[in-house]
Order: sequence, then structure tokens, then C-alpha cells
Amino acid sequence: MAIKVESDTGAPAPTARDLVRYHREGPHIAVLTLDDPPANTYTHEMMRALDEGILRARFDNEVQVIILTGAGEKFFCAGANIGMLQRVDPTFKYYFCLHANETLTRLEQTPKLVIAALNGHTVGGGLEIAMACDIRIARRNAGKIGLPEVALGVLPGTGGTQRLTRLIGRAKALELMVTGRTFSFEEAQEIGLVNDIFEGSAEAFLQDVVAYARQFTTPTKAAKAVGNIKRAVVSGGEVAFSEALAIERELQQLLFQSKDAKEGLDAYVSKRMAKFNNE
Repeated sequence: MAIKVESDTGAPAPTARDLVRYHREGPHIAVLTLDDPPANTYTHEMMRALDEGILRARFDNEVQVIILTGAGEKFFCAGANIGMLQRVDPTFKYYFCLHANETLTRLEQTPKLVIAALNGHTVGGGLEIAMACDIRIARRNAGKIGLPEVALGVLPGTGGTQRLTRLIGRAKALELMVTGRTFSFEEAQEIGLVNDIFEGSAEAFLQDVVAYARQFTTPTKAAKAVGNIKRAVVSGGEVAFSEALAIERELQQLLFQSKDAKEGLDAYVSKRMAKFNNE
């Protein structure tokens, strides 16, 4: 199902199928696909559609993992739509960036694992979207990755300066942003920006990522524990250590009260495989 929004730029809004497609892969995995050919660049309308998709997956109790990918074989996302940015005034650009920041923060704060399936070039704002995800899986030889905004006289303004620094460290992040160079997924994996690279065809890539994602869903994994681990890491990383420990303790206490924690302990004592129910 596609997410429909209205245009705020004065131009006709693209049809819903051109923006974000939402579908389920089995009972526990939601796939959000950025779909605006040829490069899946995002407008305000697409970002609003992505926001709606994130909220839909967040409120669906059956969804335990979210996969975010791009349509086609060449681009995950090439960032913000330059034509749109040329047409709008500076005030609109400011609120466009503000809403994009809020949307990606919502994605980052959603207590469900989010996997970015990088099926093609992942540059500029596309990489900023990917960095708001928890795990990044790329397809080998499918494209380049990087933050080249400096070539346009601007900075990575959708969380790029902050997330890249937190992911790979200040010195390397600064170097990549001020040079603006794009680089291979292999190099991205070496510096910790990409978690893994999958072999195989473009057609098989998404299904390979779906198969990978299933390991984080019930009955194999306790989905609440996965979500709370994410919450502890994301929220704890933004506060003082003592406060992060307090967050960790409270999240652990919630898990101690769950049926899945009882099942996990019972299975361990009984020397059998646990079967979790997300309860």
C-alpha cells in the first residue's frame, strides 16, 4: 500500500505510488520503499509519506522489524530533490530540513529494529536516511556512498554531520564531509558505516535482506528485548553515563516482567530452544 500526501510546494503532488510503498513480508516485517525514479530523491511530499510509513509500522503490534530500501536497481536514494530546492524560498527550505530531521529522529527512536537495504547509490540525504537506521546492508558493486553536499556549498543538513560523527568518529567523518568524496560500499564497511555486504543479483537482494531480518523476529528472538536494546543504545548514547545506566535498568525491569523473559530463562535451564511470542 502506498502513502498519500498533498503537495505544499505549489506543484502537483506525485501520485502515491511515486513516493513511498509500504508492504509486509510475512507477519513481522514491514518494507518501506522510496519510489521516485530515476534516483529516488526526496521532496517534502516524499518525506511526509515516509513519516506516515514509519508511524504505521510503529503502531502495528505485529511489525517487529522495518526494512527501508529504494525502488529500482541503481539508487537507494540520491538525497534531496535539487529541483524542488531551487523552486522554494529559504523559509520553506528551513522547515523542509526541520521536518526531515523530525522524521529521521522518529525512525531512529522507534523501538523496532530498522534495517537499511542499500540496493544502489546512497549519497547525500540518502545516506542521512540510511544512518538513521540501525543496521545497513549493501549489495556488492551496486553503487557509491558518501556525503557530497560541500560541492553544492551546503552541509549535510538532515542529521549527517551528527550521525556520521557518532558512527565513525570525528576525524574520519570530518574528512569525508569536507572532501565530499563518494566511495565504495567495501570502504564503508571497513570504516564501520556499512554492517555487511551481500552478494547476488538486484532481484534477490531484498529477499536476502528479508531473510536476514527474520532472525530478529519471533519465535527466534524476543522482539521486545531487541527493541529495548535499541532504546537503551539510542537514548543512552545521548545522556550522561549514570543516566544511561538508569535507562538501561528501567528497560531491563520491563523485560523482567515479560512472558518472553520467563520463557528464555526456562528454556535455558531446560536446555531447549526458546520460543518467543512477543509478550
